[in-house]
Order: sequence, then structure tokens, then C-alpha cells
Amino acid sequence: MPRRASTRTETVVIDKQPEVSFPRLKFNEPLSWRAGKAINVAELLKRLTALSKELREMDQEEIDRDSLTKVSKELAGHHLLAHKDKGVRAWTACCLVDILRLCAPDAPFTAAQLKDIFTLFITTILPALSDPSNAYNTQHILVLQSLAQVKSIILLTDIPSSEALILHLFRSFFDISSGSSKSATGEQIAKNVEFNMSTILVTLVDEAPNLPAEVVDIIVAQFFRVDPGALNAAGSKDGKSKKNGITPATDDKQSTLRLKELPPAYNMAKTICNSCPEKMARYIGQYFNDVILDASSSTIEKSHHHHRRASNEREDSDDGEGPSGPTEEDLKELRKAHKLLRELWRACPAVLQNAIPQLEAELPAENVQLRLLATETLGDMVSGIGAAGPPPPPAMDPSAYPPTELSSYSDAVPSYGVLSIPSSPQSFPQTHPAVYASFLSRQNDKSALIRSAWTTSIGRILVTSAGGVGLSQSDEQTLVKGLAVKLLDSDERVRISAVRVVSGFGFRDIVFGLGSNGGVTEPGSILANLVDRVRDRKHGVRVEAMKAVGRIWGVAAGEIAAGNETVISLLGAIPTRIFDTVYINDLELNVLIEHVLFESLLPLGYPSLKSKGSKVLPGESQGKGKGKEPAGDKEKENADADKIRTERLLLLIKDLDTKAKKAFFSLSGRQAACSHVTESFLKKCEEFNGGVMDENEAAIKKQLHNLIDWFAKQLPDSARATADLLKFAKMNDRRNHQLIRFCMAPESDYRTVHKAIKELTKRIEAAPGSPAGMLETITPFLYRVSLLIYNKSHVPAIVEYSRRSDNPLESTAHEVLKEISTIKPQIFRAHVKELCGLLEEQAPTATKANDPGTVDTLKACAGFAAKFPRDMPTERKFLQALVNFALYGSPPEAAKHAVTILVAAAERKEMYVTDLLKKCITDFKFGANHFLARLATLSQLMFLTPKEADEENDPIIDIATKEILLKVRTTKTASQKQWLDDDEIDDECKAKLWALKILVNRLRSSQDVKESRELAEPVIKLLNTLVTKEGELSKKLDTPPAHKSRLRLIAAQLLLKLCKTKVYDELLAPDAFNRLACVAQDSIYQVRLNFVSKLKKYLGQTQLPVRFYTIVFLMAYEPQEEFRDETITWIKARAKLFAQQKGTVMESVFSRLLSLLAHHPDFSPNEDDLADFSKYILFYLRPVATEENLSLIFYVAQRVKQARDAISSDKSDNLYCLSDLAQAIIQRYEDINGWSMQAWPGKLKLPVQLFAPLASHAIAQEIANKSYLPKELEERLDGLVKARPKTKKRKSDSHPETPAPPRKKAKSSASAKPKSLPVRKASTAKTPKKPKRSDIVVPSSERRRSGRSTIGKVKTYAELDDEDDIDMWDEDGDEEENDTPTEEEEAEEEVDKPEEDDDGEAGDETAANVGPAKEKGGGGGREQTNGDSIGGSMGDDDDDDDISDPPDSD
Repeated sequence: MPRRASTRTETVVIDKQPEVSFPRLKFNEPLSWRAGKAINVAELLKRLTALSKELREMDQEEIDRDSLTKVSKELAGHHLLAHKDKGVRAWTACCLVDILRLCAPDAPFTAAQLKDIFTLFITTILPALSDPSNAYNTQHILVLQSLAQVKSIILLTDIPSSEALILHLFRSFFDISSGSSKSATGEQIAKNVEFNMSTILVTLVDEAPNLPAEVVDIIVAQFFRVDPGALNAAGSKDGKSKKNGITPATDDKQSTLRLKELPPAYNMAKTICNSCPEKMARYIGQYFNDVILDASSSTIEKSHHHHRRASNEREDSDDGEGPSGPTEEDLKELRKAHKLLRELWRACPAVLQNAIPQLEAELPAENVQLRLLATETLGDMVSGIGAAGPPPPPAMDPSAYPPTELSSYSDAVPSYGVLSIPSSPQSFPQTHPAVYASFLSRQNDKSALIRSAWTTSIGRILVTSAGGVGLSQSDEQTLVKGLAVKLLDSDERVRISAVRVVSGFGFRDIVFGLGSNGGVTEPGSILANLVDRVRDRKHGVRVEAMKAVGRIWGVAAGEIAAGNETVISLLGAIPTRIFDTVYINDLELNVLIEHVLFESLLPLGYPSLKSKGSKVLPGESQGKGKGKEPAGDKEKENADADKIRTERLLLLIKDLDTKAKKAFFSLSGRQAACSHVTESFLKKCEEFNGGVMDENEAAIKKQLHNLIDWFAKQLPDSARATADLLKFAKMNDRRNHQLIRFCMAPESDYRTVHKAIKELTKRIEAAPGSPAGMLETITPFLYRVSLLIYNKSHVPAIVEYSRRSDNPLESTAHEVLKEISTIKPQIFRAHVKELCGLLEEQAPTATKANDPGTVDTLKACAGFAAKFPRDMPTERKFLQALVNFALYGSPPEAAKHAVTILVAAAERKEMYVTDLLKKCITDFKFGANHFLARLATLSQLMFLTPKEADEENDPIIDIATKEILLKVRTTKTASQKQWLDDDEIDDECKAKLWALKILVNRLRSSQDVKESRELAEPVIKLLNTLVTKEGELSKKLDTPPAHKSRLRLIAAQLLLKLCKTKVYDELLAPDAFNRLACVAQDSIYQVRLNFVSKLKKYLGQTQLPVRFYTIVFLMAYEPQEEFRDETITWIKARAKLFAQQKGTVMESVFSRLLSLLAHHPDFSPNEDDLADFSKYILFYLRPVATEENLSLIFYVAQRVKQARDAISSDKSDNLYCLSDLAQAIIQRYEDINGWSMQAWPGKLKLPVQLFAPLASHAIAQEIANKSYLPKELEERLDGLVKARPKTKKRKSDSHPETPAPPRKKAKSSASAKPKSLPVRKASTAKTPKKPKRSDIVVPSSERRRSGRSTIGKVKTYAELDDEDDIDMWDEDGDEEENDTPTEEEEAEEEVDKPEEDDDGEAGDETAANVGPAKEKGGGGGREQTNGDSIGGSMGDDDDDDDISDPPDSD
């Protein structure tokens, strides 16, 4: 290293040695001149060139330095240093650096001369390096190289007041390296120039005792070059970027451009920091400290300034804690400083040894903003994320094709250069364990902002694997568990952040990272908690969660289809959890589900196959030749796309559980109803004609507004929807109307529907004057009316899958075919021949059985044949195949559906029917081959062809009764099980079920009222006997228990079916009705479930009289809580519908309920029993009563006490007791809810079948004045009414079928006696193992009383005693759920879609039947249906069979 110039003289004694002569400088021409006699520039350049050449060739150790004195003096003169010619200055600089090299370590210049020399270097020569095209660029480079190699630049630090020169040097070098002052040619700076500049700056930093603060600002500002968004504001604390050697690299229009490599100026600053870590650590620490001190002083000053005014107040920050925060300007500087720390950790972590402790000190700061910055910064530092920000999210495209595979997914992650790749040079947790531990503690911060930022940070740490360094297994599990907890945080902002974090993971990370602690069915795992958020109370959380899980499943569909067990176990249940939310019955959530379905689960554009040409919609311009492709290729591509999409559809349905599958089919099933209303809406829009009408203006406007109101009620923001739809009508764009019709038309293939949706979307967006939110209103209805699921393009692929018995999607394909036949059979029109051909191939014979899956194909064809019989093929081969199915089909339902098709399609059906009847009757023998198929055929023929069947009526009835029903062939001891599943019941039980159907179908087909009554009496008596005797017909009482449970279930269901017809309903006496109602409290769960489900279906279709509503209220003591809660929600939906229709069905039915309870087998007037019966009344009030209708319910309760019991006069006191009990409960219910009940002004008649007038006024007065309630009970009622029942809460697990531990019975009140119920209590004997749900048998008393249920619920997160949870959950954890979204819960939409009746035939299909133009009445009875007619329509009602139903429970 050269020594610096010195003025001291030293006396040195040197031994005399022979003198050595060194070469002397030969140049002796003058370089200076006197004023007025300047040397010519050319000559001067010649001399300087010669001098430079000679000096360059001299060696430092072999030169006579005295010979350089004269030249040095002249070179340092003002004439050369300030010469106006660039070349003179350049060559002078070259000579000067050589002089400094040769004379090192002693510079032959004074301090003043050195300052002038370095001024030349720094202000003129070195800045000129920015222009490589400069004529003297070579000389400039020579100067630079010499200063760097000889390190003569050190002399600059000894010059007095050199700070300005040092600052100028740093700024110039960073300007040069950044390319901010390039030559006109755009030539790049040579790499050796950048290297030498870095060397010079490193030397200065290393040797300078102190650097000016501005120089430190310039150095650190270079690290902002990787952040395009901060370029304009980066640099020193005053924000003056150009003074810090940094200029914007991109403008606002180039914000999407990304740097592909590190900028040279960035590398130069990085080199400085890494070469001088100790000094730079001191400077960086001071820089960071200054920023914090400035912000802190501002905070203190601000707090002091506002002390008096705010002594009793707190500034509104995140949660209202802490003192007043820094100003916005201070926060801006703090953010820049923290962003700098992120980048410095990536580039040179050694310089942060003083700054990281300061950063740690910010974590517990009182001010939220400081804690937030510290938390975010530490998280990004651990993740290796710098100023450029986090990396782009990985590719997660659900519509991509081929679908994503785990083996190749890593290659699909996009990369935008080195700046976007997180990189940490060392493990932060290992290098700074205490700081990392302090960072982890922020997960429990009191501020939701901090917890939210912490959640985002740990997500980035997991995604980046701590900046590529990796995490230990314990550290990774800690973060994974922390993320799982944050998905359950009490603040919605934290939950949203957690959901977004998970959605930012790639597919591989989700499977192998987040899936390490369990899948969506594992309670407490990240994926399970994430899926639970689709049911979150806050809509914002639901939106994020629904989109996230939908996208995850969409990406995982490829691996699920491939049978990857790991992916299936982790993610396979996602669709089930999504469609379970349909039962919440929330308008916002319903719209969200549809978006997720058609954007993630089944994306409209899936598969994203690029075609050369595309199908053109009618009315769309075709173009001229360009983009065409052979028709054959296009059809093949369309077929492939349809098959791929169908596979995704079947895959989605395959793994749905029963409840979710029902919800999914309900969403698809709404298409028929919505399309009818939409067609009416489009017609009214065209009649409206943009507001210009010639006639009927008032009527058209009224009808249009009614339709718009119907649509608006389906959306969360009805006011906005109304305005948007009215605007759509005023647009009067006929092309838009036609596009919507394309979407609804059964003739449209999927490609047509998809293109219509895309074109309509573009047209609405581009329409002049179109509201910004109109598309948000139109899109949900496009999804609802478009044939996107049940499209004719999917049918061939579905049929193909249904044929492949080795394919796991076969059964699902059959199921979908069945749904299409039920909901949209016209879709089969183009493919019915193919289906019929399939039936011909699989037709059975006497020796060959058919494929069991064929029954679904038969049902699909039966549904189509019932609607479009003329479109069915009539070839003899096909009809013979149907005859074979009718005689030999297996299971028996195949024979039933074959008969339906045969009767509908055959031109000479009488011949076929007669032949079938003879073959079925002749030599009929129980147990013979195919005898069940014969019974099923006879059952259907009795219903569809009553005229032909009457000719063989006697033998058919004999077979049904004498041969089947009245004989018991299975011994009672053969099976003691109370219930057997469908595949377990024996042939005798099946035969008896079909025999009962034969008898009932005979009644249903009768057309004469008088004859019907005569025929019905013995049949109804038989059914009542089965209900009363619990399925026993034998005098020997030897019917097996499993047969009895099946027989009483089918008897109860057949009674419901008969009561849909008025003449048969009249034959069901009130006492028989009461016995039928008790089936809802049967000891077998499956009997209760199937009976009540059938009841709710018929009531939802308004096919039963209103008295049947009373039965559902007997479920107050249903032990299966899930089933009970579903029924409560169904009751709420029906009550809401009747309230909207201004009906009083649910209020008037209360008198019938009291009558039913008065005749209940468990009723008694003692205190405990009445306390138990109060739960029935409360079970009625909670879903039905409102402040508006409570007075009417109270009036009904009073009216009951003004009549006597018409069924049995000795039960009148029971009625009066229940009337007093109901009135007392209603009054207390009013007080608890804070309602004000006024006297009901109207009158209401009581049912004459149940209530009779009293004999005299005196008797009435006596009854009215008498209280029938025990006094002790009145004291207990307050506690009984106040005790809210345990309602279903959100669960963090997805195992609803797992029985929960029993829950202890709570006392009704403090004054209640600890009295146990006799005989009614369940047995407490220990059982060796937990029975399956299908084996659960509950005693009758167990289902009717409080405290008898032994089935409890697992305590969930929502039930924890946490005050912060109020924001996330309802106060009591209640979540209103909708049980049955199609048949039953269409009531929620204020329009009843045309439901299929029990025989597979829909009602009136006109738009008026489903739209608001014809509102249903409030009676809920047969007056709204075709049920008054004695006859029926084609087919039986196996359409509504459920998995848990018996095979013939229709």
C-alpha cells in the first residue's frame, strides 16, 4: 500500500554503499508556458502522449524519482489541469496517475495540488467513463485502472475537506454503473470498468476514517434498484433519488417489466458491503437508528403536543392501543428503511449485526405500526424476500389441460428472474434464534393487524422454505400448526390472511407440506380448518375460502382421477364440504357456490384445448376462410373435449356424500324452473320494447316488475339486482335475449352454451350506459339457467362410462343418467336410440341375467318416454328386449321401468300388456325364478293399464294377499336384527313390499269415485293394521323383526301416497291419522328417517293436506340431532314461504298439533309429563312464531279450549290442559323475546273432524274459568321456556357420522325436583362395542321425552369460552341450515318449480306455474296440484328413492 505525502524530515544514517544509478526520465520538453505564449494543442498532445508512454514503461522500483520533479510540477499546474481541451486533460490525467504510481508511497505534490488533481479525476475524467464512445475512453480507463490497482485513491482521504469529492465520486460511479448517462450509441460499460470502480469504492470505505452520511445514503439506495415501485422515492431520507446516484429504471407504463438480473449498481453496493462488513455494519446501524429516532422523536413530540387535549383519549389505531403513532412522512421513511433491511439480508447479512437488535426491539413496541413493520420485515428476512417483494404465486389453473401432475408440477411454477426468487444466504432461525423466537411470539399479539401480518409471514416462510435454506422439521411443524390456529382466529382479518396464505401455496406444497398434519377430514389440520372457513360467519372469509378450496380441488382433479390415494385422502372431500354449505340457505353463499362450481370445480373453459376453428353461433359473423378447419377434425376435438369434461363431472359427483350429492343435484335441478321464468322474463322484455309499448302498457310493466322482483329475491342485494334487471330490459337488445335462449335450449351443445355466455358477457361489458355491476347480477342467473351440467354433449360420454363395468365411474354415470331423466329428459332426445340400443344388448333372458347397473339406464329412458313417448323407438327387437326385462329383470325395479317404457312406446301396447299379465300370473309360485320381477311388473301394470289389469284382477289380488302377504316363510329366529339394509333383506320381505304396491296401485289407477271408496276401504284398513301392529300381519305373531320394520315403513309411506288423493285422504280417520303420526317416533331410526323424508317431500310439493304438517312437530325428541336440526330448518323454510304468501297454514295447524298431542300415547296431566310435552310446543314455536303471528297462535290456543274433542270426548280434558299449557308458554315466550302481542282481530274456524261445539254456554264458561295446569308446573315453565336447546354448531371435523359422547341431562330449573322418569329412561347397561348407526334402536319412550337422548355432540371450537369469538360465530353457535334444497327448499325461492309427481311425470310446465304470475296459495293442500284426480300419470315413484330407502319404499 503506498504511503501518503508527508512534510516531516527525518535523519537517517545509512551505511556507505556503492551508488546504484537508476534510469532517469528522458522527456525534457516543456509542458507549461507563460501567459500569452501557450503551447499549441496538437503539440501539447504530442508531448503529453510521449510523456505518458515513457512513464508507463517505467518500473516503480527502477526510476530516479528526482527526474520526475520537474514534470510533476508542470503536470500539477493550472494550465494543464484546467485546460479546455478534453484530450489534454485526459493525457494529463494519465501522466499524473503514472507519477503517483512511480513515486509511491510519497506523492510529489502538495495538499493543494492533490486536491486539484483529484478534482480533475473525480469531476472530469472518471465521469467520462459513462460514454464508452468517447475519443479518449482508453485514457479514462487507464486512469481508473491505475487508481484501483495502485490504490492511489487513498490519498483522497488525506486531503482537507475532501467530503464533497468523495460524495461526487460515489455518485458518479453509481450513475455510470446504472447507465443513467450512456452515450448516444447505447454502448454498454465494460465489465473491467465496473470491477475497477468497485475496487476504488471499497478502498475508500476501508481506508476512510469516516464516511459522510450522504455517501452511506447513496450506497444503501442502490439496494432499492430491485424494487421498481420504490425507484422514484428510494435513496436518502430526503427522498432525492438523483442525488443518491439512483434514477428510475422504469416509468409507470412499464410497471409490468421485471429485471432479469441484478443491476450493476446493486452489485457494486453489495461488493462494498461484503468487502467491508464491520465498517458498513456500523454505518447501516447508524442509518437505521437515525430513521427510528426521527420517527420516535416525532411520536414523542406529537404526543406531548396533544397531551392535554388527548389525556383521556386514545388515537384510533388498529385496536385503539398505544400512543400516537409516527406521522405519515415518518412511516414512509420507516417503510423504506425496513425494506432496505430485507434486501441487505439477501445481499450482505453481515452488515446487519447492529440493525437486527434494533429490529427486535421494535417487536414489543407500543405503537402498532412499528410492530407491524418489524413483524413483516423479520418474516420477509427469514423467507429471503427482498425489496422486490414476494415471488409470484405458483400456477394453479383448474381449467388447465392436461391436468396438473405432481411429478411435473415443479416445472410449472413461473419464474421472473433472479430478483423474484427468494434467497437467504444463511438460516435466520439458526443465526439469530432469540430474534426468531421473539418473532414467533407475535402470533399472540393483541392487535389483529399484527397477527394478520404474522400469518402472512409464516406462509411465505413455508412457501420459500426459509429462503431456500430449509427449515428443521420442528420449526416447520411449529409454523404449520400456527397457520392452522390462525385459520380459527377470532378476527376475520386474520382468518382472511390465513386463507390467502394457504391459497398462495403450490400444489406440491399443499400435498406434501400442509398435508403433513392431515387432510380436510382430519380435525385441527390446516386443510380441515381451511375447508371449515367456507361456512364462516363473515362473508369475506367465505369468499376467500371457497375460491381457495375450489381452486385446490380443481388443480388436484387430475391426480384424483389417476387414483392417487394420498391426494384423494387429503383433498377428495373438498366438494362435499363445499356443497354442504347449500344447506346454510344464504343468498350470498349460494351465488358464491355457483361461481366456484363453474370457475374452479367445473370451469366453463375446461378443458382448455386450443382449436384452429370454432363453432359459430347463429347470427354471428363467420369470417372469410381464415381459421377454418376440416369438419371431421373439429367434431373429433369437440367429442374429446366433451368426454374430458364429462369425466371431470363424474369425478366431482363420485366422491360426494349423500347429503352433498343431493345439494349438487338440487343446484342442477333448478335449471328447469329458472329457465321457465327466464323465458317469461325475456318475452316480457320484448313486449316492454325498451319502454315503448302500443297497448297493455300497465299490464306489461306490472308483469315485468313481478318477474324482476322474483329474480331480485334470489340475490343478496335485491335493490341493486332490481335496478340492473330493469336496465337490462330497457336495453332491449334482442341479440342478448337470443344468447340467453341458446344457453337454456336443450338443443344447444356445450360449445354453443359456452360461446353464448362469453359473447353475452362481452356485450354487456361493452354496452353503452351499462351499469358497472350489471354483470354481477346477470352472471348468477346465466349459471342457473344454462345447460352446463346436464348438456346433451355429455350424454354420449356418460352412456359410455355407464357401459364400462370395470371403470370406477360406472355407478356415478348411472346415477347421473337417472338425474337427467328426472330433471331434463328432453336432453336424451338426440341419444335415446343409443340408450335403447344399449338396453337391447343387455336384455336378460330366462337363463342370462342383466347387468344390475342397467336399471339406471332403464329409469333414464322411462323418464324420457313418459314425457316424449313419440320419440321412443318402436322396433320389435327393442320392444322384445323390454318384455324380457319385465319378465326376467333384476333387480325388480328394472322390470318396473321396462313396463313404463313399453306402455309408453308400443303402438300395440294392449297386446304386450295382455301377454305380460298372462305370463306373470300363470303358474306363479313364490321362490320361482324371477318371481320378484313378475310382482314388479304386475304392480306397474296395475297402475298404468287398469283396464287390462281388471280382467285379471282376482288372480292378481290372490297372489298379492294369499300367496305373499298372509304367509310367513321366514322363521322369526332366523334374524333378530331390527333393520336390514337394502342388500340384506330377503326375497320374502321384498315380495311383501311389492305385494302392497300392487294393492295400492290398483287404487291409484281407479277413475271412479264410488268404486275407489269401495276398493280402498280394505286396503287402507290393511295399511292401518300394519302401522298399528308395527308391521305384524300374522295371527301367530311370528313375523321377523326386520320384516316388521320394513312393512310398517312401506305401509306408512303408501298411506301418505294415497292421501295425496282427496277421496283416499277422507278415508283416513283422525284416530288412524294419529297412529300414523307416531311412525315419526318409531324405535328404528331408518323408519323415522324414510317416513319423515317422504312426508317432507310431499308437503314440499304441496301434495298433502295441511294436517300432515303436524307430524313433523313430533320430532321434538328425535335422538339424532342432525336429523332433527334438518327438520327444524325445513320447517323454517316452509313457514317463511307461507308468510311471504300471506297464508296462515303454519299458524292454523297449531290446533291440529294440540289435538294430536292430546291423543298421544305418552300424554298424562301430571306435572312431569306436562313439562315434557312443553317441549313439543316450544319445538313448534321456535321455527314458526314471530312477533307478527304470535297473537294468531295464541288465539288458536285459546279457541281449542272453547270446543270439545270430536274424536273421543273423554280426551277433552287433555285438550284443555294442553290449551292452558300452550297459552302459558306463549306468554312467557313473548316476554323472553321482548315482543308485544296484540289481540288477534279476526276469526278462525277449528277443524270439525277434531273439534266439536260445547253443549252449553255454561259449560264453556266453566271450562274457560278453570285452570288445568298443576301449580307446581307454572313455577317451572319460566325455566323450561328460557332453556334454549343445544343447536348445531360449526364443526372443525368432517365426521358427522361419528357418534358423540353422551350429554348429561340438565335440570329444568333450580326448583325442579330431581325426579327420574319411570320406564321411559334409557338403559344404562354397558355394551361391548358401539353399534353402527343402522343398528340403533331407540325405545318409543326414548324418542318422546326430554333427557332421553343418549346421543350428544362433540364440543367444537365454536363452543369454547372465548370472548373474542363473538365476531366469528353466532352468539349461541346457531347456524341456520337448509335441509333439502330441491323438493323441499324451493320454497325458499318463492316459486314452486314443476316437481315430478310420484310417478315420474311433471306437473304443468308453463312459466306461470313456476313464476310469480301464479303464486301458490297458502293451503299447502291438493288444490295446487293434480292430486284431486283419482287417476294418476305414467310410472311409479321410484324417482325419489334414497340410498337408505327400501327398494320399493315408494
